Amino acid sequence: MIDFGKYEDYYKKTLLTLMNTPSPSGYYHEVMPVVKKLCEADGCSFEMTRKGCGIITVKGEDDTVIGCAAHCDTLGAMVRHIADNGDITFTRVGGPMLNTLDGEYCTVLTRDGRKYTGTFLSCSPAAHVYGDADSRRRDEENMYVRLDEVCCSAEDIEKLGIENGNYIFIDPKTEFTPSGFIKSRFIDDKASVACLLTAAHIINEEKIKLPHTVKMLITIYEEVGHGASWVPSDITKMLGVDMGCIGKDLSCDEYKVSICAKDSSGPYDYTMTNKLVSLAKENGLDYAVDIYPYYGSDVGAMYRSGYDVPGALIGTGVHASHGMERTHMNGIKNTVLLILSYLLSK
Repeated sequence: MIDFGKYEDYYKKTLLTLMNTPSPSGYYHEVMPVVKKLCEADGCSFEMTRKGCGIITVKGEDDTVIGCAAHCDTLGAMVRHIADNGDITFTRVGGPMLNTLDGEYCTVLTRDGRKYTGTFLSCSPAAHVYGDADSRRRDEENMYVRLDEVCCSAEDIEKLGIENGNYIFIDPKTEFTPSGFIKSRFIDDKASVACLLTAAHIINEEKIKLPHTVKMLITIYEEVGHGASWVPSDITKMLGVDMGCIGKDLSCDEYKVSICAKDSSGPYDYTMTNKLVSLAKENGLDYAVDIYPYYGSDVGAMYRSGYDVPGALIGTGVHASHGMERTHMNGIKNTVLLILSYLLSK
């Protein structure tokens, strides 16, 4: 069994780099060059699809191709309207829980590349002024972005180059605690992308010979439903790596790797799921098998697109998904080791 402790620092550095690179659904322009640089440093090849997804190839001893998929796109927002007084209203990209966004820092990106900081706020932002400051709904009709620029009108905002359709990046606020926790927005699913990159790094560092070639698909539209809706034609199986759910009627926690038997799209491949459970047992990994009630994945997008490719799903347990998320390095360790065990199996 690989000593994951040797690679914890690599994982943390990789995850922090990904977290600090904005990539809401559809905006791959900054993060894919980062992924390319990281994987090529470990001897992997990298190519991009026309849609903006990345494909990392790790050569094996034969030409059979095993697929893995994780998504680098995050939740975010877009400028919807600029009010007469200069307030910026927004629309969500993906499904961030808006009650958790009140008071969060953000950045607006213009089409010519300028960036301006701001804050998501309720339209009743001051307790000393508004009687409904506590009770007003936190939704798109009752929130706005306060820009950190001297602007008093829509014309002032427009002079900065800000217009409808500009992306708004949410500050991830990533922290690693001494007790081993990772707390941040967008652990779903940049934690999994970092798991795949760490697995590729370990394969290179340990000079591991894989029985089959592996193609890791890094998607950029999963949060809006069509991440792995296209996959390379030579992939024979697909292992999705995404967050594991924690909560009511679920047995996973932040220290385990979750193996998903079924989500809202239906069951995952029975044979692959059994194989993952057996590998977790054989390698003494801390794992849980669960059914996710409100969930979709890259594998689900692949299924809906009609591919005749079996798929399964695993991932570290993540608390408070689509809000201020948290996982633990033990969950990351179990996930990386299960990925490696699966890739090494024939």
